[in-house]
Amino acid sequence: MNLVQRINLLEKLGNYLLSDSEKLNSVKQKAFEKNKWFTEEFINISLQNISSQFLNRSKLEEWINYYHVDDNIDSKNVGIVMAGNIPLVGFHDFLCVFISGHKQNIKLSQKDNVLMAHIINKLSEWDIEVAHIVQVNDLLKNCEAYIATGSNNSSRYFKYYFGKYPSIIRGNKTSVAILSGNETIEDLSLLADDVYTFFGLGCRNVTKLYVPHYYDFIPLLNVFRKYDYFQNHTKYKNNYDYNLALLIMNNKMYMANENIILLEDDNIFTPVSQLHYNFYNDKNVIINDLNENENVQCIVGDELIPFGKAQQPGLFDYADGVDVMEFLLAL
Repeated sequence: MNLVQRINLLEKLGNYLLSDSEKLNSVKQKAFEKNKWFTEEFINISLQNISSQFLNRSKLEEWINYYHVDDNIDSKNVGIVMAGNIPLVGFHDFLCVFISGHKQNIKLSQKDNVLMAHIINKLSEWDIEVAHIVQVNDLLKNCEAYIATGSNNSSRYFKYYFGKYPSIIRGNKTSVAILSGNETIEDLSLLADDVYTFFGLGCRNVTKLYVPHYYDFIPLLNVFRKYDYFQNHTKYKNNYDYNLALLIMNNKMYMANENIILLEDDNIFTPVSQLHYNFYNDKNVIINDLNENENVQCIVGDELIPFGKAQQPGLFDYADGVDVMEFLLAL
């Protein structure tokens, strides 16, 4: 399969993911039944982002031309361990290996083994050659390089098992936002999307705010009520009730609306339904500190990643800032 064939297949996939296919709708339902965090709303957002940001032909070709990808590659077998925190979170790694011309052996997360498997099967249905270069297995054997994503705990195991091979190992990441206090209601509404999309489970979700002293949280909490319908999601509501009860029992100061709890805390990682904040004096000092923090994926704010764009990564937005295509083409 040459590069043009692969591009054509991916363009066809992008159109399919936005279609009203009966089979695709059935797969979405199956994915939700398997993992209740994967609601139809958030599966559709993931599919929309993948189609518009990753599978748009002009964007694909611009990305490919940047790396001078061609068919003259010494094909290796690349093992991929995918995470499962949000729908199709491992698609970008799959795409990089597919476009590079390497073969890939994928271990799917049990939390997200329906959607990705369907995509691979659909590509194989369109071109049987895909089945020879993309395989799904529980054990990744005889691979010559690895890309593995998981928790900080699992990443230690990945380094132990895969460290002697060329590899990219990823652990926990999260994202933050820096507010000036001059944000419009529209800005805050877009920030809400950065916080709530995928129930806050993605590494690009904002889990921590940095705000100026005397910041007025009331407008923010009011705007965030656009996600009050999360109260109807059992798993999210259980997290909210549990975290609220802990704070009350421990006599902690907090602010809340019906769907999120705001807590002053230095930790940038938060439980589901909770958002941390700290006050700052100098924005530039905060930005410098965050840029040196290996746990930070995105920084949202004025003159940074725009509000509402955290969960819309492009082809060049690599997890952990590690250029996967450069890694693959150098094998």
